[in-house]
Amino acid sequence: MTIAKSAPLLVVGAGTWGISTALHLARRGYTNVTVLDPYPVPSSISAGNDINKIISSGQYSNRKDEMEVNEILGDQAFKGWTEDPLFQPYYNDTGLLMSACTQAGVDRLGVRVRPGDNPKLKEISTTEDFQSLGPPGVLQGRFPGWKGFFIRSGAGWAHARDALVAAAREAQRLGVTFVTGSPQGKVTSLIFEDKDVKGAVTADGKAWCATQTFLCAGASAGQLLDFKDQLRPTAWTLAHIKLEPEERARYKDLPVIFNIEKGFFFEPDGEGEIKICDEHPGYTNISHSTDGSVRSVPFEKTQIPKESEERVRNLLRETMPQLAERPFSFGRICWCADTANREFIIDRHPSHASLILGCGASGRGKLFIKLMVPSFDLNVAHRVSHTGFKYLPSIGSLIVDAMEDKVPPKIHEIIKWDSDSAKDRNWKDTLGRHGGPNRVMDFHEVKEWTDLQPRNISKL
Repeated sequence: MTIAKSAPLLVVGAGTWGISTALHLARRGYTNVTVLDPYPVPSSISAGNDINKIISSGQYSNRKDEMEVNEILGDQAFKGWTEDPLFQPYYNDTGLLMSACTQAGVDRLGVRVRPGDNPKLKEISTTEDFQSLGPPGVLQGRFPGWKGFFIRSGAGWAHARDALVAAAREAQRLGVTFVTGSPQGKVTSLIFEDKDVKGAVTADGKAWCATQTFLCAGASAGQLLDFKDQLRPTAWTLAHIKLEPEERARYKDLPVIFNIEKGFFFEPDGEGEIKICDEHPGYTNISHSTDGSVRSVPFEKTQIPKESEERVRNLLRETMPQLAERPFSFGRICWCADTANREFIIDRHPSHASLILGCGASGRGKLFIKLMVPSFDLNVAHRVSHTGFKYLPSIGSLIVDAMEDKVPPKIHEIIKWDSDSAKDRNWKDTLGRHGGPNRVMDFHEVKEWTDLQPRNISKL
């Protein structure tokens, strides 16, 4: 489809995928692009608005077609982090440990290594091996039962919030308009007309008419469009610990430590905060409608359940016990939008020709980290909360391709609208994730929350 470069284009959502879409529209020369979001940029409810996210160089699946597609997408993203001057400053190549601590977890890792064929890959199995991965005196824990594999380069982390802000500022420089805050940026409905979508209406009553509308609203997208159960908003939990100024240099260059049953953490950011995430199949916020349908409704909260706090502290007791009882400086729930097959939905809507979907950044659970090392075959179905974000440099290009009908057929087959995949959906399906109680939890079950100081995490 040919779209005039001056045509009015509307992006709903200023999170990772909305900002990336706006940036790539502007880079392709579209001159009339508006982004709407109820929060200042980057949106405070966006999963990508975070101090750091794991970045790795490739992912693949057991299915050959998925493997090829996701290697292409993963390579495009990693090339953006390492070669695009806009994103290069925010990527830190610290290395990544993937591990487990029970025999079942080790079996799920499914590692098959050909000895002598991969000099970059190191098998880790003893307490001393694990402790040696970090700077001296940092990884003091005993790592009970842990086994894993470590790659020193080709993986690490990105400063997520700063990268989002940089992308948004570059989009603005190229002419994109951001309308944010409530009511002026809060979309209350799409404009449905003649079996098509002609734009959106904001809470102040203004109709934003558009030739093409991009729905990139993350976990909130299902509040604006019936996805036929394809999206299940699912949340994870994170906590920060702030190091004392004299401690910060000692923790620098700590690689990403990820246990698929326990959680993960990073080196401190520029403000000296370490982020720790506990691993589990996620939380929902289920409500039942009078017609019998089920929904999970996302909400913003800068607290975490006390049960999550205890899981975070248990992870620290096994790895960095010197921090295990430190007070948290920040906590937050973080929403993703799980599809039934954990694939993206990037497609022109089959019933609304002018609506482009950029949704379903749901952790890519049926994919597997490859790390671009030929003999490294890490077949692990797990949740990595960074994986939608890792595509920030490139995902917008694919979403714009969907508007221009340029998505290659083998890629389209994987990321297309597919309501049949969610037929009779099990809303408690763990989707191959593990950790914590090894089940999908619901916030209605939470009896006690932390009491942490809230924080404004938007920048523009």
